[in-house]
Amino acid sequence: MTETSALTGQAYIVTGGSKGFGYAIADSLLACGAKVGLLARGQQGLDDAAKKLSEQHPHENIFTQRCDVANSDDIRQAFANTKQQFGRLNGLINNAGLARPGSVETLREDEVILQMNTNFLGTVLCSQAAIPLLRGEDNPRIINISSASAWHYNEMLHLSIYASVKAAVERFTRDLRLECQEDNIGVTCIRPGAAWTEFAEGWDSERLTAGVEAWAKRFGTVSDSGMDVSHVAESICYALSYPPGVAVDLLEVRPNSIASKEAW
Repeated sequence: MTETSALTGQAYIVTGGSKGFGYAIADSLLACGAKVGLLARGQQGLDDAAKKLSEQHPHENIFTQRCDVANSDDIRQAFANTKQQFGRLNGLINNAGLARPGSVETLREDEVILQMNTNFLGTVLCSQAAIPLLRGEDNPRIINISSASAWHYNEMLHLSIYASVKAAVERFTRDLRLECQEDNIGVTCIRPGAAWTEFAEGWDSERLTAGVEAWAKRFGTVSDSGMDVSHVAESICYALSYPPGVAVDLLEVRPNSIASKEAW
């Protein structure tokens, strides 16, 4: 069974869908014939993403709505509207995430709360909202995006909160998988390594530099490199393409080339 035949006509929600991994995931799903609801906090980013995607894919397969994944009211409305738009909902990709670099000593409280709310609380709230909408649908799925930072010690330093909440996402996903089996909802955790995205956009340059320098001092001046957002998107389509009753449990995708950390 090809990815295209498995996903054609299916409808999925992608959180954090206006850029980075989320945009690439939406692009790949649309290329497989799926319908995609893109959710993100910024309306302009969603408008730009939809316009660009419409140049390659049928515009009727694309739906966007502004949504803060830490706000349950936003989530319920966006999910209901997406299902109404497409007449079905077959899956949720919990991709929305962000990080703020900083040593533990220098982290601000608002930065800690923002990372916890976006990366973990958002995954929980979106999963809660999705379950009743997915129940009874054709081959329903929930995919949660973790990070190699949650597992590997040699990832970039000064991202302690981001790594911690992504580890919480993985543990949450284990229980979610068990609970969703009764409704035949497949649950998958995807653990990507570093890829070039807008992920570090807006980071404080001095704190980013400090994190990279600490990383190089502890683990050397080179790191794994060479992965593109499209590789992560392909792994999502792969996981979604399994038949009902079979689910990828945990899939890690990491770069396998070497590059200098000075590129950061």
